[in-house]
Amino acid sequence: MTDATTRKQVLITPDAAPPGGPYSHAAIAGDFVYLAGATPHRTDRSLVEGGFDEQARQTFDNLAAIAAAAGSSLADAVQARVYLRHQDDFAAMNEIFAEYFGDEPPVRTTIQADLPGFLIEVDAVLYTPRR
Repeated sequence: MTDATTRKQVLITPDAAPPGGPYSHAAIAGDFVYLAGATPHRTDRSLVEGGFDEQARQTFDNLAAIAAAAGSSLADAVQARVYLRHQDDFAAMNEIFAEYFGDEPPVRTTIQADLPGFLIEVDAVLYTPRR
């Protein structure tokens, strides 16, 4: 028997940039929240101007907003994937990543990727036991 506590729930929040295609911001399945890739876009879909630091902070702000809408936070992240257009931004990304994920950061994979017009994208998996 399946009920609301065991079924997958999807989430789209107005507090983060809208998805760029036919997908949700997050999917909640049991005790896990899967966050789709966040990008450096504002809620009006405009791309943040400036360099890597500005784009990274907007990306992590979007990811945090999605986590909050799911009743969680980035402190609950167990896994993150970071996609960078340029590996030269790796050190700057590490500093900003540490600000958002704190003293117990998740496991992470960082990949150089051909991102379409922006410098960073980040997705994550959160563990949030439902009581």
